[in-house]
Amino acid sequence: MRQGEILLEVVRNEMVESIHSGHLLVADSSGNSILELGDLDSPIYPRSAIKAIQASAMLRANLKVSAKQLALICASHAGSAEHLEVAQSILKGAGLNEGDLKNTPDKPLGTNERLAWGDKPGSSLAANCSGKHSGMLATCSANNWDIASYKDPIHPLQVAIKDEFKKLSGEQITKVGVDGCGAPLFALSLRAIAKSFRNLMKSEVKVHKEVVNACCTNPIMVAGIGRLPTILMTKVEGLFVKDGAEGVMVMATKSGEVIVWKMSDGSQRGSMTLAHATLSHLGINLDFERETVLGGGQVVGEICASKLVRHG
Repeated sequence: MRQGEILLEVVRNEMVESIHSGHLLVADSSGNSILELGDLDSPIYPRSAIKAIQASAMLRANLKVSAKQLALICASHAGSAEHLEVAQSILKGAGLNEGDLKNTPDKPLGTNERLAWGDKPGSSLAANCSGKHSGMLATCSANNWDIASYKDPIHPLQVAIKDEFKKLSGEQITKVGVDGCGAPLFALSLRAIAKSFRNLMKSEVKVHKEVVNACCTNPIMVAGIGRLPTILMTKVEGLFVKDGAEGVMVMATKSGEVIVWKMSDGSQRGSMTLAHATLSHLGINLDFERETVLGGGQVVGEICASKLVRHG
């Protein structure tokens, strides 16, 4: 991947100490670019930022779940007790259990949740992708598809998910990888990701409307207390937000305005600052807690995206 352009500066005592570069697109509801930085046409792995599209394919394949369960299927959850209970309820509803999960075991993603977990070994249920995998298994059960091989790229479930990506993005999938959780990962350009979410948000298709509504009305399920997607979706009605590993972010409004970015170094640092700066291009101006730089226990600087903020 190319280095991209500078998106964030880490300022200490009025001097830029570090920078984070990346690739970023802000587009209006018609798909016209408002801001373009970096390489928007080379494929990237969108990681967990596109779980809503995977969930759309599951609903098309006759998955039946509640709105809260659907939001968790779209989530990279913090691993709270409620998150784990909802994942278990998805499995139970399909006549399955935690032992059927084949995602990579892990401890909870959320800071407080991980501390509460203590020294216990990680589990597939506690891992942040357990909602998605529970949904995948429930979809297989609904169609009498083999559950043991549900992560195989040629499995009917994964073929259906790949087709959903192609429908929404209009882009052919030329590269397939393996996500951290073990599921297939379909590479798309940032421009195609933006188009996918513009189409998802504006779609009148029932399954798409169900996915968007589930996430926007259950923001705690999508991430967790204190985590950026939940914070932003709580602050801005109808805003869809989903992050992904290695510095990927998607934000989209009800009308189809979209923001996507990929940090070149895979860092999540400064995401709140970058979200504030890019949302200003859509006329969404939020009060937010500054991401500060400390020296000797005192604030001596902050993370800035001043070159990206739209004024006036």
